[in-house]
Amino acid sequence: MARHKLTLKHKRFIAAGAAIAAVAGGLGVAANAGASETVEKKTPVVEKTPVAKVVVKTVFAPAATADVAPAVTYDTALVPVAGRVQVKEELRRDGGTRIELRLRDLAASRVYGAHVHTKPCGELPADAGPHYQDELDPKQPSVDPAYANPDNEVWLDVRTNEDGSARSIAVVDWRFRDGGARSVVLHAAATSTHEGHAGTAGARLACVNVPFK
Repeated sequence: MARHKLTLKHKRFIAAGAAIAAVAGGLGVAANAGASETVEKKTPVVEKTPVAKVVVKTVFAPAATADVAPAVTYDTALVPVAGRVQVKEELRRDGGTRIELRLRDLAASRVYGAHVHTKPCGELPADAGPHYQDELDPKQPSVDPAYANPDNEVWLDVRTNEDGSARSIAVVDWRFRDGGARSVVLHAAATSTHEGHAGTAGARLACVNVPFK
């Protein structure tokens, strides 16, 4: 059988083919490597800071138990003993504060004034002190609409339904001073807004302690 000899021409053809294959293989590896890098890139996860909250959920007790009870009533006809109350405070990420008031089992179909006060509840209605104000009125008690208003104070007036339940929300663009706000007080009437009476809402009917942040 005749033996085939590789001529110089054949050797060059084979070498050229091998070079082309090597280059193609290298390009394939490079392409695959680029694809891998694209797939592995991930969008960073941005974790939001949790919103700080304070929640007080309790029932009204007789005023004589103010030294131990979280909430007390001074008028059991309008705010019965065992009537339920919840106050929730949320510190908003924009620097403001949201306060929510919920009531159940109170007198039906009537208006209650409600505000955040500076001191804890006591056996006497006046023990809770004045309304909390972001900018303090130099003249106390404050009845000037420039200070006694829902932007500078926290007003939570409500109207109960036929079951004695109600809910209100106040949002302000500031935070409480440390230890400056300690309670929410319910009043006998809607909050007044006119000069000389701004912020007043009648007799204090009940009080709930809240450790506002």
